[in-house]
Amino acid sequence: MAADQKLQHQPSAVSLIAKNFACSAFSACFAEVTTIPIDTAKVRLQLQGKAAEGADASRLKYRGLLGTVTTIAKEEGAGALWKGIVPGLHRQVLFGGLRIGLYEPVKMLYVGKDHTGDVPLVKKIAAGLTTGALAITVANPTDLVKVRLQAEGKLAPGVPRRYSGAMDAYGKIVKQEGFAKLWTGLGPNVARNAIINAAELASYDQVKQSLLKAGLPDNSLTHVLSGLGAGFIAVCVGSPVDVVKSRMMGDSSKYKGTIDCFVKTLQNDGVTAFYKGFVPNFVRLGSWNVVMFLTLEQTKRLILGKKE
Repeated sequence: MAADQKLQHQPSAVSLIAKNFACSAFSACFAEVTTIPIDTAKVRLQLQGKAAEGADASRLKYRGLLGTVTTIAKEEGAGALWKGIVPGLHRQVLFGGLRIGLYEPVKMLYVGKDHTGDVPLVKKIAAGLTTGALAITVANPTDLVKVRLQAEGKLAPGVPRRYSGAMDAYGKIVKQEGFAKLWTGLGPNVARNAIINAAELASYDQVKQSLLKAGLPDNSLTHVLSGLGAGFIAVCVGSPVDVVKSRMMGDSSKYKGTIDCFVKTLQNDGVTAFYKGFVPNFVRLGSWNVVMFLTLEQTKRLILGKKE
């Protein structure tokens, strides 16, 4: 009788996945709101190619993370730092909810239900690649709109903005460029997000596991250290693909495809262009991961009633 009651109180697999999705989506959205000004600065720095601005560094409009944030706020107002927040939140509900929420179920699927002990790192990486690719395939339109809104700087007097907002951008892209254009840059975006997702989730998982084994308690400090490690590894492996993705989404007419964008960037701007905005990218991903994982850990403990 007691066993039957216990089984009745156990949540179903579908219920657990739904709760994981909700916790992940909420945590990703909270991290997005708090760190998107850094992301806006990162996008502006990446789209500012040396070939377009001239060889003289003193002529560059945006110089460094703080300089870029200051310039945007001064010329366009502080609110411009949150450009793209609406599609950014659309993106995090879909992308964050799916990639993070499905990570644990997919990881356990890969190791098998009878597995005991620590999950091998290769299985963690495989799970991250899978959920990252799946999630961004669904969420790519939100990523495209977010980048286009962020890329638009201060306009000359009398020049209308390309889009009045997120919903206007979705509508105009479909009307003027076709429905398929919402998936512009899908190739580099899948590559970038699958790689970064695997780097983030697998490294967080692995670093946290190592810290716990070393004797650290499962508390906020451990989550912060694990989040910083996840952000650093993700930036190191994902920056080149991230630059190509941002350039293609900013103005796809300049490039024939992903490879063409990569080659032209290399020819015109050099190897260092692939790490343009590395510092703001790390500050963005490092802070984003810390906020997201701290929120996720606490939200899961509250909703699921257990430690992760």
